[in-house]
Amino acid sequence: NRKVSHLMNIRHFISAKRQCVWALAALVLPFAANAQREYSPNLSIGARAGVTLSSMSFTPEVHQSMIQGKTFGITARYTEERFFGLIAEVNLTQRGWKEDFVKDEAPQFEYSRTLTYIQIPLLTHIYFGSNKVKGFFNLGPEAGFMIGEKIKSNFDYKNFDNIPDFPKGYRTNEQMKMEIENKFDYGIAGGAGVEFFINRRNSIQLEGRYYFGIGNIFKATKRDFFAASRGSSIEVTLSYMFRVL
Repeated sequence: NRKVSHLMNIRHFISAKRQCVWALAALVLPFAANAQREYSPNLSIGARAGVTLSSMSFTPEVHQSMIQGKTFGITARYTEERFFGLIAEVNLTQRGWKEDFVKDEAPQFEYSRTLTYIQIPLLTHIYFGSNKVKGFFNLGPEAGFMIGEKIKSNFDYKNFDNIPDFPKGYRTNEQMKMEIENKFDYGIAGGAGVEFFINRRNSIQLEGRYYFGIGNIFKATKRDFFAASRGSSIEVTLSYMFRVL
């Protein structure tokens, strides 16, 4: 009888243990499946386009205002975590500056310089929200190479010393006739925006982004005229994204 009772106790223990395992599995599996869905890899590609407002940070100071340009390119986004991902882009972007002669009481003069870059940002992507609408922040380094420039002027900017009534002496003018020395540019880009999902694979993004350049377009040694000549810009873009993974 003792042996039978002992065997029955062992069977009851094994049975209870199995029930606990199955109960634990029943509790854990839905969360594991949900986590698998939440953290599954996601690769999206798309196209973006928008406008830029840019200026330069010169030392010595230059009287200027922002100039409007264009930007467009392709983008790829990879996410594997719930709130975190990476974005890589290749864009064609216009930057530069516009001389402000109004401050010098000479509004009859006009000068602007547009610099066109191929720029490649690599950004950390942090997002949050629902399956329909998400907010996001992007931040990371950006490198670019100037492929062209365009100067618009209604006067001979290379010989401004010989122009009557042209503001001189108290105004920095050397930048208008100087050649671009450094075509390679680099800096930090950061932005925020919102993404609207049309369906599981298609979405539209609206983003505002700020770029702070670190590189100088002119030489900046002690013997050079400018100690700093760095670009900065504000971008507002609209993107279409298509999920491929």
